[in-house]
Amino acid sequence: MERELIGVYGLGALFVLIVLRIPVALAMLITGIVGTWVLSLFSPFIKFGPYMLQFKTALWNSVANYDLSVVPLFVLMGFLAAETGLSRDLFQGLSALTRKFRGGVAMATILACAGFGAVSGSSIATASTMSRVALPELRRLRYDEGLSTGVLAAGGTLGILIPPSVALVIYAIVVEAPIIDMFQAAIIPGILAVLFFLVVVRIRIARNPSLAPIPEEMEKAEIRKAIRRLWPVGLIFGSIILGLGMGLFTPTPAAGVGVFLILVYGLILRWVSDEGLTWARLKAALLATAKTASMIYFILFSADVLKGFFARTGLPAWLSEWAATSTLEPYMILVAMLLILIVLGCFMESLSMILVIVPFFWPVLIQLNGGEWVSADDAAFGMSTDDLRIWFGILALIVVELGLITPPVGLNVFVIKSFSPNTGLGVIFRGVAPFFGIELIRVAVLVLLPVLSLYLPHVL
Repeated sequence: MERELIGVYGLGALFVLIVLRIPVALAMLITGIVGTWVLSLFSPFIKFGPYMLQFKTALWNSVANYDLSVVPLFVLMGFLAAETGLSRDLFQGLSALTRKFRGGVAMATILACAGFGAVSGSSIATASTMSRVALPELRRLRYDEGLSTGVLAAGGTLGILIPPSVALVIYAIVVEAPIIDMFQAAIIPGILAVLFFLVVVRIRIARNPSLAPIPEEMEKAEIRKAIRRLWPVGLIFGSIILGLGMGLFTPTPAAGVGVFLILVYGLILRWVSDEGLTWARLKAALLATAKTASMIYFILFSADVLKGFFARTGLPAWLSEWAATSTLEPYMILVAMLLILIVLGCFMESLSMILVIVPFFWPVLIQLNGGEWVSADDAAFGMSTDDLRIWFGILALIVVELGLITPPVGLNVFVIKSFSPNTGLGVIFRGVAPFFGIELIRVAVLVLLPVLSLYLPHVL
């Protein structure tokens, strides 16, 4: 039990470092290295000198993975979309279609967040980009500040789930699930989230019409222009999502196709107008991609170091054994895991959560389900291990994103606050609260009806 205790202390030290605002990747690296050194003092089988020598090749080995080549491409796709004005075109086109309804621009914001999330794959990037585009228009139309900021904070959470998503790729690599299956599994839950958010907007405005103004008429020529600019966006996003969903190509070629299409569109737009992709914007997108991708790879490397430390402590194996002998209902333990993820999501970025927490929870779920090779008929959750990988991944990503809008440290809320410094945090949290409530309902629906996550991977 001595090794397991060192693992528990290491886990506690990791969270202390994170609370102290040490960058998550650095906190994981420090915990992994120092923890292994402490283990070497108590175990004759762990030699710290040879362990440190492996770092000559460890960084390369952690990123020299073909599946991970999709990460910088998806990141580049998101930055190119922002720099070419696709996010603006998407919002303006959708708002032209929905503006005739009361609250239509707020609903267009939700739809635009979903569309941009399909490209950026990041909740914080989605919330930040769409705030620049949508918040000024919502204010010009005199929408309620709580509704406006709440819609943007909640809409940002769509970025992690709607495929293609970097977080889905990382989760799939961690639990060794097929990436294309994870993308397919996320489509129905993602559509469900968008529909639920739209319902929340309609209900809030029906109960209190003062939250949204009377619809403002647009010139027909302006409407036609906005809708024309929506077509390229729809074709680019649609080709990526449909191609992935129907299995026409794998994630890495899909990301390459997306980058190529957005690049061509940006250059054509620049050629025919004063907008589009300039050399300065292309340079900004490439530099931002390099910074973001290097950060992600550093997190992946640090997570490998941390995972090695915890494996040596035997803590994951001990938790799995405890789960196998526990008298608690499997669904009770699953719900407890999801609640822990929601709480930790207030303090940690989504990729870090997946890399730190999922390696602990996943072996426990396998044991709860009946083992690696259990059949669906004998499994505690009524599904095979392969299906459990997919189902838990969708649930985990949803609740991790819930942490981004949960008081007191919802990161998405602080992103919106940076674009709206005169708006109190209490106003934003109250505005996002109904969306948090409907998200809990969506999680409950997906827990009770796993078929919603598993249908498309079985059919396509």
